[in-house]
Amino acid sequence: MKSHAVVIAGGGPTGLMLAGELALAGVDAAIVERRTSQELVGMRAKGLHSRTIEVLDQRGLAELFVSQGQPHDAMSFHETPLKIGDLPSRHNYTLALQQNHFERILAEHICELDVPIYRGCDVTGFVQDETGVDVALSDGRSLRTEYLVGCDGGQSLIRKTAGIEFPGWDATTSWLIAEIQTAEEPAWGFRHDTVGIHGIGKLDDGRRAFVVLTERQVESTAAPTLRDVSETLIGIYGTDFGAHSPDCISRFTDMARQAATYRDRRVLLAGDSAHVHPPMGGQGLNIGVQDAMNLGWKLAQVAKGISPDSLLDTYHTERHPVAARVLRNTMAHVALRRQDERSKALADYVAQFLRMDEPRKRMAAEISGLDVHYNLGEGHPLLGRRMPDLDLVTANGSMRVFSLLHDAQPVLINFGERSFDIAPWADRVQLVDAKYSGAWELPVLGAVTAPTAVLVRPDGYVAWVGDLTQEGLLDALTMWFGAPAVA
Repeated sequence: MKSHAVVIAGGGPTGLMLAGELALAGVDAAIVERRTSQELVGMRAKGLHSRTIEVLDQRGLAELFVSQGQPHDAMSFHETPLKIGDLPSRHNYTLALQQNHFERILAEHICELDVPIYRGCDVTGFVQDETGVDVALSDGRSLRTEYLVGCDGGQSLIRKTAGIEFPGWDATTSWLIAEIQTAEEPAWGFRHDTVGIHGIGKLDDGRRAFVVLTERQVESTAAPTLRDVSETLIGIYGTDFGAHSPDCISRFTDMARQAATYRDRRVLLAGDSAHVHPPMGGQGLNIGVQDAMNLGWKLAQVAKGISPDSLLDTYHTERHPVAARVLRNTMAHVALRRQDERSKALADYVAQFLRMDEPRKRMAAEISGLDVHYNLGEGHPLLGRRMPDLDLVTANGSMRVFSLLHDAQPVLINFGERSFDIAPWADRVQLVDAKYSGAWELPVLGAVTAPTAVLVRPDGYVAWVGDLTQEGLLDALTMWFGAPAVA
C-alpha cells in the first residue's frame, strides 16, 4: 500500500490547484483522476474572474493564463453589463479562457512540481481512523493518507461516503447547451419567449454554433442527444437550422446545494464537491480554485506538524459563507430570467439599479471575488480582506506585494519606523520593511487608513493589522502559523 500525506480525489481545476499549493509547501500530495489524460470533453467553464487571476498572480502564474486568454473589461448580472475597469485591482477584467486550457496550463505546473497522478481510476471507498485514511481505488490498488480531500464534483463519492449532508434547492429549470454545425444560417443572438431566454452564438472557427436553450420541462437525469437539441430548436425557432455533427451536448439545471460541513475529521471537501449551483456568472471554477488557496496552506501546516488539527476548522468557517452567497447570487440570476410579467418588471428595476455606479461596483466586486471578507474580528477594514498588490520600495529594491507570496509563505510587511521581533517564527514568516506612499483602496469600501504593518497569509488575506503598536501580533502569529519555536 502506497502512502501520501494528502490524497486528492479529482484532478480538475480545484484538485490541481490544491495539489500545487501542497507541493509548494513541501507536502507529499497525490491526485486520483479518472481521466487517462488531462483532455476535457464537453463544455465547461469559460473564464476567470479578477480574484482568481490575482491568486494565480500571487504564485507567479498569472501571465501563463493571461497570455492564452482574452481579457474583457466587463461582466454581467442577468443581462446587465457591469464594467469593472475601475475596480482597484491590477486584474480588473475577466479573462475568457476555456476550462480545458486552464486545466492544461495548471497540469503542466503540477508536473513541474512532481505531483504524482493516479490516472484512469476512481476512488471507490475509504475508511478513516485516528491516524489516517485507507483509500480504495477502482483498479484494485489502495492508498494510505493522513488526509483525503474530495474534489470529485457535484456527485462526489467522497462527500456521500463521509455521510455529509448536501441540503439546498431542487431544479426548477433545465437548459440544453451544445456546439453544433448547421446547414442553414441560425438566428444569431438571444430570443425570449414564455419558456425563457435562448441564445445562439457563433464560435471562433465560424463554422459551428454554440446554443443555450431553455427546456419546456425540467430534465435532470437523461443524457441529452442531438435529437433533443433539434426538437428544442424547432419548438423555439420553428426549425433546427439543419443541426448536425455535434461536438458536445450537455444539460444543466438551476439546482443549488451546499455541503453542511466541509470537513469530517480527516476528510475534506472543495470545489463542486462542496457546492453546486447554476453556472450564471461563471463563478463555479473560480470559487473552487479559491477554496484550494484557502485550504492548501492550512492543510500543509497541519500535515507538517506546524499547526494543530483545529486550524482546518477555519477552512469551513471561512469558505462556507462565500459559497452560500454564490448560491444566492446564481439563484437571483435564475429568478430574473423568468419571462412572466412580474419577473420581467423586477428584472427591469434591477437593471436600473445596476447601471448606477455604487450598485454596479458592489455586484461586480461580489461576482469577481474581490470583496471576500473573512470574519477575523473587529479592527481595521483590511482585516480578513485581500491584501492589495501594492508597489513597494524595500531594501532589495522595488517589488509588488504579490511577488512576496510566490513561494506560498506568509509575510509581515512593516510600513512604519518601529521594529518587530518575530524570531520564533523566522523559519515560517517573512519580515519585510517597506515604504508605500500611494492610496490604500479596497473594492466597495473605497479609501482606508494606511496601516503601519500587516500580516499577510499565504492565500493573500490579511490576518493582522498594526496601528503603531504590536498588540495582537503574537496571538495572530500563533493562531495562523503555529506556536513559537523554542530556542
